[in-house]
Amino acid sequence: MKRSQINRVYHAACDCFARNGWTLPPNPRWDITDFGLGRFDEVGLTLVNLTEQPEYCEKLMYAKRGQVTPLHAHRIKKEDIICRCGRLVVELWADRPDVVNAGTPGVALRNGEEFEFASGDSLTLEAGERVTMIPGVYHTFWPETEECIIGEVSTANDDRNDNFFVDPEIGRYSTIDEDEAPAVTLLSE
Repeated sequence: MKRSQINRVYHAACDCFARNGWTLPPNPRWDITDFGLGRFDEVGLTLVNLTEQPEYCEKLMYAKRGQVTPLHAHRIKKEDIICRCGRLVVELWADRPDVVNAGTPGVALRNGEEFEFASGDSLTLEAGERVTMIPGVYHTFWPETEECIIGEVSTANDDRNDNFFVDPEIGRYSTIDEDEAPAVTLLSE
């Protein structure tokens, strides 16, 4: 990603958070990633680490219509993905799509209630709703609205060793082309 694009995304996310009443803590850790694919507007996510403790973490994320967070799962991390503003579509799989067929049943929680899903099905979260991913459940998500603020509350987070993406081309962090001065230092720097 070009640094100029990262700077624009940083300012857009800050503006969206401010318009929607989200005040960030002092010195949050930012992560703006195209997952190493170079197509941020299609496959990208802006994350702000609000707190990282040995036993839990919290993130605030920002995405625009057309951006997808790639299909992935975690071996250890259990997480709630919460739609904070807008509408968020989440697609669920009981395992990798090359291991299970579409329709294979799996289990997750929606708003604290256990439900069975069929692999490949999508659910739409309205503002305030959440889905809880247990380890091993593959998921991808994207905004249905122009912008979406997404929360994540999870057990301990290890981005380098506990993200398992289906697409082998995906890298967790972006390569940065320094075409202007940074507006923010990213988690990967």
